[in-house]
Amino acid sequence: MNLEMNELYRDLGIDDQVHAFAIKVLEGLKERFEAIDETVEYNQLKVIQAMQKNRVSDIHFAATTGYGYNDLGRDTLEEVYASVFHAEAALVRPQLICGTHALNVALSANLRPGDELLSPVGKPYDTLEEVIGIRESRGSLKEYGISYRQVDLLADGSFDYENIKKAINEKTKLVTIQRSKGYQTRPTLSVERIGELITFVKEIKPDVICMVDNCYGEFVERIEPTDVGADLAVGSLIKNPGGGLAPIGGYIVGKKEFVDNAAYRLSSPGLGKEVGATLGITQSFYQGLFLSPTVVGGALKGAIFAANIYEKLGFFVAPNSTESRHDIIQAVTFGTPEGVIEFCKGIQAAAPVDSHVVPEPWAMPGYDSDVIMAAGAFIQGSSIELSADGPIKPPYSVFFQGGLTWQHAKLGIMMSLQKLKEADIVKL
Repeated sequence: MNLEMNELYRDLGIDDQVHAFAIKVLEGLKERFEAIDETVEYNQLKVIQAMQKNRVSDIHFAATTGYGYNDLGRDTLEEVYASVFHAEAALVRPQLICGTHALNVALSANLRPGDELLSPVGKPYDTLEEVIGIRESRGSLKEYGISYRQVDLLADGSFDYENIKKAINEKTKLVTIQRSKGYQTRPTLSVERIGELITFVKEIKPDVICMVDNCYGEFVERIEPTDVGADLAVGSLIKNPGGGLAPIGGYIVGKKEFVDNAAYRLSSPGLGKEVGATLGITQSFYQGLFLSPTVVGGALKGAIFAANIYEKLGFFVAPNSTESRHDIIQAVTFGTPEGVIEFCKGIQAAAPVDSHVVPEPWAMPGYDSDVIMAAGAFIQGSSIELSADGPIKPPYSVFFQGGLTWQHAKLGIMMSLQKLKEADIVKL
């Protein structure tokens, strides 16, 4: 063990026992990490190719104000996103304030009163419950006469094709597929599996719109949902594709008709994509996208490291230590609120920003229970940065993600282990 490095970790609060345990776990991950690096290289080249194809220049970084007419940088960035995702069109805007907002815009733009929304992968992420109207909320799709139906995954995480077929009817207009697990411990869906599901749905009803909530999944694999038949893919720029530099924003990519509908919903009928000032943050969008494959690779290494650490200590982890990865989220089930809280304290203590702050559970808007969030981030709510969160309810699982560098993700996991050890929740 490098004595100088050991001393520095000790100064940061990591004791020798925790450090030694972590180093031992890392010894078995070299091949996994090499495979991640190969995917990073592939996706990095894909992004560079898209930027070169669309002739990105420093003129595209200029700011616009007011209406934002003739914003060349904004329009070119959307062409770059369309190229990266092999899609017909893209909407990439700072006016999309988060992933939930982007999903709401895509849904409300492409559904009309009397239509039905179907989720064939079970309950969506908590914040979408009020968007849809599963939980009563002002302005929900339910209030506008849009019905909702869901088919849960089978016990082994596979699709319930029989009941999906029964659920699709003459009112089914849009099928929403959540790639990541949200606050669940179900498997994250691979792009290949998403493609199989879309093919199945389209065989039953060819004109149905298939939308994928792509949050946390971008650049984890070499292909995206739009490569396997998705009509729309939606995500947040303060997650993977923003690379830690985008200060706000979201994207909607896919078929031009459905993306244009989203643009009219975001701005106004008659205005669509023609307006929307970028206020000088376009360079961050370009540069964040450029860095995204590398940043995602580091976060992915952190998730695999966390899975191996906590699985060896006897906790249930999803995905497990050897499974293939399709998003950057790692769930660890502690079975007690104390485990979730101490883990989050460790992540916060490892942060470059607000490391002195102690996170506590609170009644966060959009959730049905208290939620604890650890995120000492440069950008508020940026979950591509080192972060962890979880609802304070059974089975008491924490969801870890992010890390702008692998080295920071590594420190965060070690610090979480340190806090759990000090609280006598784990023994090494």
